[in-house]
Amino acid sequence: QVQLVESGGGLVQTGDSLRLFCVVSGRSFSSYAMGWFRQAPGKEREFVAASGGAIYYADSVKGRFTIWRDNAENTVYLQMDSLKPEDTAVYYCAAYGYSGTYYPKKQGSYDYWGQGTQVTVSS
Repeated sequence: QVQLVESGGGLVQTGDSLRLFCVVSGRSFSSYAMGWFRQAPGKEREFVAASGGAIYYADSVKGRFTIWRDNAENTVYLQMDSLKPEDTAVYYCAAYGYSGTYYPKKQGSYDYWGQGTQVTVSS
């Protein structure tokens, strides 16, 4: 059973930084492609960043967010700098376990999801 647990969210001001963490249980973390998604109130969940062979970012976060992983710690990180109020959302990490074709920006590619962590950016 694969479990993903996010942490690191919180309430910050515009321009501040936050680092999100996602710890993945299981023995095959290094083989998983990992993604971060977010869902703002009243909106659909959207792609943020992914690490799966290559690195991918949504245009809205490119240059401000950085994804990386530590396979020894079974952890994927999302460093968020220069935060804006429009970054306010619940952030989810997800793992792709090779169950089909991998499309890094599509939610349906991912097999496992965490419970989410709230990020609130005040203006």
